[in-house]
Amino acid sequence: MLNFLRNIFCRKEEVSTEMKYLIVGLGNMHPDYNETRHNIGFEVIDMLAQDFNGKFKNESLGDLALIKHRGRQIYLLKPSTYMNRSGKSVRYWMQKLKIKAENLMVVVDDINLEYGKLRMRSKGADGGHNGLKDIQNMLATSKYPRLRFGIGNDFSKGRQVDYVLGKWSSEELDKLGSYIQKANEAILSFVSIGISHTMNKYNN
Repeated sequence: MLNFLRNIFCRKEEVSTEMKYLIVGLGNMHPDYNETRHNIGFEVIDMLAQDFNGKFKNESLGDLALIKHRGRQIYLLKPSTYMNRSGKSVRYWMQKLKIKAENLMVVVDDINLEYGKLRMRSKGADGGHNGLKDIQNMLATSKYPRLRFGIGNDFSKGRQVDYVLGKWSSEELDKLGSYIQKANEAILSFVSIGISHTMNKYNN
């Protein structure tokens, strides 16, 4: 009987872990970075939290919110460690919440994609992005899902930093809401039907 009860509890814990996800939006907390291209990760999960009436609370190494969708517990994280040290916050909350690497999704800006284009991957290189680079170093693996949000590369030589840390143009703002909504649809698809089917649907 004791072994039977242990098996039940173990199965419950296993199912619970399978149904928990951590969605991390990368950005910088300081007000100077609000509404900049580099902070698109924050903007994506801000809207996702808003759509589900999720409330962010200031916690260790970041702001955290919890929403639920189709029986899944979805934790939304905005690291407060600044972009280049995002890995410290991600690793801390993965360990604390017992999130598996395949149930992690990192939302990040990408200058190599045209504005508004989405690219989801189950693993991959950091592509020169310091936030992804630090996460890879802290997790000791590049095998974790990420959603790249295209911000374009309409900048002259030597002005990349100014562009990335710059505010959205009025033309970009006109379409930003719809692009963010599509990113959130991709995230909800990821937690609902898995990354393979979601990549087939949203990467094209």
